[in-house]
Amino acid sequence: MSTFIATEFAESAIRPVFDRPADAGSLKEALRTLGGGVSVITAGEGEERSGATVTSATALSVEPPRMLVSLNRSSSTWPVVERFRHFAVNVIGVDHRSIANRFAGIGGLRGPERYAGAEWTRLASGAPVLEDAVAALDCEVEEAIERHSHVIVIGKVLAIRLGQGQSLLYQNGRYHSI
Repeated sequence: MSTFIATEFAESAIRPVFDRPADAGSLKEALRTLGGGVSVITAGEGEERSGATVTSATALSVEPPRMLVSLNRSSSTWPVVERFRHFAVNVIGVDHRSIANRFAGIGGLRGPERYAGAEWTRLASGAPVLEDAVAALDCEVEEAIERHSHVIVIGKVLAIRLGQGQSLLYQNGRYHSI
């Protein structure tokens, strides 16, 4: 039986190979195959809040605790992070698909409109934190490195909130859960 499973897996894993040019379209297509955890990056205060859904949030180091996120320079989120010098990484759960969509810009909502329909609080930096996030990492901007179309933002983790649930994953243009 184990031979059958291994053979079945090997056959289902075979797919045609296409060499592609190293351009933006091919890079996007290749990276869509890489599943990633969904986070909502939030920043600002009051009517000057903004945020974005990303799969680019990751730990830079655990000692000292530092987060790294890549933000598009032309997004509405980067100027708010730059001005307020803070951001929160809100790890989104499987029940938060609508929040992920709002912060991804689906439906055309912008700025503080994206925060509607959810409960928010603040921790040490003042960045908005989703009350029922699977986890939230509250950061102050330590360094911002502008490269090409994006800014690599390194955040010093000031506070961590651990919630409950399973994180939402994104791959090939769709949300997934484990």
